[in-house]
Amino acid sequence: MCIFVPAKFFIMIKKILLGLLVVFVLMQLYRPFNNNGEARGPKDITTVVPTSPEVLHILEVACYDCHSDHTNYPWYTNIQPIGWWIQHHVDEGVEELNFTQFATYPEKRQKHLLHEIEEVVEEGEMPLESYIGQHPEAKLSEEQKHLLEEWAKQH
Repeated sequence: MCIFVPAKFFIMIKKILLGLLVVFVLMQLYRPFNNNGEARGPKDITTVVPTSPEVLHILEVACYDCHSDHTNYPWYTNIQPIGWWIQHHVDEGVEELNFTQFATYPEKRQKHLLHEIEEVVEEGEMPLESYIGQHPEAKLSEEQKHLLEEWAKQH
């Protein structure tokens, strides 16, 4: 059995693929604003909440990429729309909690955020599984979770 496929079909497929390629290339021209400030500074959390070196290390490894003024971007964020998606997550994270600007928050919000840290760590909601998949070093051990929870609870 022989199926006849008109040449117009292949021409149409070529045009569609070419159009998709052009759209993909044009997408690369629009880059999101990168979060390239300093992670630590005069308004960071350590200026208002006593933070041990162990806790600070956990925060830097597991939290700061999405919750500070500095993100270490992997190479694939240069490919759109992946970069847009990741930047959207970073923007949401910084809006919710920014460790770099923590001292600028009213005391009531600081206390609330510390309580939230305790809860999300205890419930395993943070760091996000999608982040841990690309950053296995951010996966918290039970000891690290306990240390972070106790730190947040104390303040």
